[in-house]
Amino acid sequence: MPSLHTLRGAVYLTQIFGSAFLAILFLQSGIDKVIDHRGNLEWLKGHFAKSQLAGVVSVLLAAITILEVAAGALSAIGCVILIISRETTLAFYGAVISAVALIALFFGQRMAKDYAGAAVLVPYFLLALVTIYLLAQ
Repeated sequence: MPSLHTLRGAVYLTQIFGSAFLAILFLQSGIDKVIDHRGNLEWLKGHFAKSQLAGVVSVLLAAITILEVAAGALSAIGCVILIISRETTLAFYGAVISAVALIALFFGQRMAKDYAGAAVLVPYFLLALVTIYLLAQ
């Protein structure tokens, strides 16, 4: 393990923290969509009622649930592997799938004309991009 008070150590810590953040974010969100599928579906039907996506909300909910659970699981497992062996592959792909999920969420918010909701996603997306970059090191 490198000295943490170096550039190399700071990159290592940032890789861990970025992966942990994405794991928490997407596991919580994805698991909530699984546990409260009906509630999420009803809310989303109302949210997208006046958009071009109104007819495919259930398919989109299934897709985003899969993306979020995959992103969270890969990020969590990747974070643990990163801590144990400094191997970044799983955490990297967790961050990549996180970015894909965030793009999908951003698209949905824009289609629903929820511009404030779309804007909230920007910092998460930037975190995912930085994490991808740092895990590719």
